[in-house]
Amino acid sequence: MPAVAVFRYEFSSPYSYFAAHRVDELLPIPVRWEPILFGALAQSIDKVPWSLQPGEARDRRMRECERHAEALGLPLRWPRDWPLGTYSVLAARAAVVADEVGRQREFALQAFRLGLGLGRDLTDLTVVLEAAEAAQIAAEVIEEGVQRPEIKAQLRDATEAAVQAGVTGVPTVTLPGGEHFWGDDQLEVAAAAAQAYA
Repeated sequence: MPAVAVFRYEFSSPYSYFAAHRVDELLPIPVRWEPILFGALAQSIDKVPWSLQPGEARDRRMRECERHAEALGLPLRWPRDWPLGTYSVLAARAAVVADEVGRQREFALQAFRLGLGLGRDLTDLTVVLEAAEAAQIAAEVIEEGVQRPEIKAQLRDATEAAVQAGVTGVPTVTLPGGEHFWGDDQLEVAAAAAQAYA
């Protein structure tokens, strides 16, 4: 059985958005995508992310994100009241449902495109279903799936497992040996370390 890396991400995270477009290409081993609830993780470890700290430092980070998106050739439009105004548990649940039909990556990329790319509201079911359809997933599969108790539980369990594993932010790539690499800027380092498992 081939060694597999885990890519943990969250839809309100611009660095997750950037990493989602690079992780599969960079890593020399297969990557399993796993959405988590960063809000719950941050609360569990008493972390206040930079995006919730108003001031010059936050503004500077947002401008850095805009420049990085441009360098990657990706659109970036901050959704209204980002990050809390459009923090979407719904989209994360939809990604878990999409995984059941083998289309998680495709759904996630479309959700990122609509959310952080175009500034759409991923708390709106209509927008989430638009992402699903763009990923070639039937809307009814997502609409029904996000209400299923087992989907909600799976997302909570994945988030708790991330906390227990020592994950402190998103995006994080975890290699088969348990090494964590946090941040889009650590993807190349993760890729080099993953050569040991290739």
